[in-house]
Amino acid sequence: MSVDIQASDHDRPPPVRPVFSVDTWKEIAYLLTNLPVAITGFVYTVFMIGTAGGLSVTVIGLPLLAGGLYLSRQTGRFERTRARELLGVRMEEPTPIPAPERAGGFFPWLWTSIKDPVAWRTVLYSLARLPWGILTFTVVLTGLFVLWPVLPYVVRMLADADRAMVRVMLAPSDELERRIAELESDRGVVVDTAAADLRRIERDLHDGAQARLVALAMGLGLAKEKLLEDPDAAAAMVDEAHGEVKLALQELRDLARGIHPAVLTDRGLDAALSAVASRCVVPVKVQVDLAVRPAEAIEGIAYFTVSELLQNVSKHAGARSAAVEVWWAAPSGGLGSRLGSRSGAGAGAGAGGGRLMIRVSDDGRGGARLDRGTGLAGLAERLGAVDGVFVLDSPEGGGTTVTAELPWRDRG
Repeated sequence: MSVDIQASDHDRPPPVRPVFSVDTWKEIAYLLTNLPVAITGFVYTVFMIGTAGGLSVTVIGLPLLAGGLYLSRQTGRFERTRARELLGVRMEEPTPIPAPERAGGFFPWLWTSIKDPVAWRTVLYSLARLPWGILTFTVVLTGLFVLWPVLPYVVRMLADADRAMVRVMLAPSDELERRIAELESDRGVVVDTAAADLRRIERDLHDGAQARLVALAMGLGLAKEKLLEDPDAAAAMVDEAHGEVKLALQELRDLARGIHPAVLTDRGLDAALSAVASRCVVPVKVQVDLAVRPAEAIEGIAYFTVSELLQNVSKHAGARSAAVEVWWAAPSGGLGSRLGSRSGAGAGAGAGGGRLMIRVSDDGRGGARLDRGTGLAGLAERLGAVDGVFVLDSPEGGGTTVTAELPWRDRG
């Protein structure tokens, strides 16, 4: 999300008047508290840098610096809140540093924390604020007794300087910096999801096909021993083993379908989603409007997204019918603006850019939420990790509609 650090019409205070309005008194309060806040921030920053720098040759130096910069980030959060409440400066909070488990481990998290530009700008802000805090405190305190008639104008001038300083030094980073932080966080989601999928495949192989094949080998071994002494029993055991082979093959097919179904590779989304829909417990209408196929990775994500959503329909929706729609949308406009127009949706696909749109709806009981354990939160995270969008609309008693979009990439 891009952040505009310029003052908007809502961000500017009302025109200054020679009377002491509520806004003027807020500005006075802000300027008078500059000094104690600046002294606290300056002392902490000098102590933090001096201590961490002195211990940098030891094993605790860098972790101590990372912790100190984290607290500097909290100082910046406090200053943004103070400016928001007293000066009317509207500003979003910077993207947080991902936790160690999301950053890929302790050392990647440590390095990310140490080179955090938001924290270092707050350090610079804390060092620069001490002389400014002394100046504003002195001028405003003196003005309350000496410059009363013109004090509102003086206060506005000083407060505008503070507004500019906060916007320049404490505003969230530019779009590229924010995007890098988001991608670093998303990388952790992708790694976690891949690890969970590998554990699931290993568990399914161990508990399913592998166990069945072990039992099959034992059964064939017993049949071999009985082949001469009891041919009829051996034949019955071979017949049973033949049934076990069929079941093992079916389990392996199901497992392969869960990894990447052959029908998706061979025939694309239309056929693959129709196959998924046929396994749903309610009738599902499938409409895929694509002139060309997207990249294999995007196609696979779309397939598993629809599969999981239809599983939710089967398990939780209590629906009588459902529908799946897939189409291409032009790159211009946001998600909401693209949903309204489907004219010629498939014609432009393949020209580069655009989005792959997915909508799964049902006429069930509704009331689905991302925090109720239906897998929707994890699905939304996985889509976000590939720059996708996930929108849930599920009023109580009004059915559920999930709209997702994925970045379109041409098939290589």
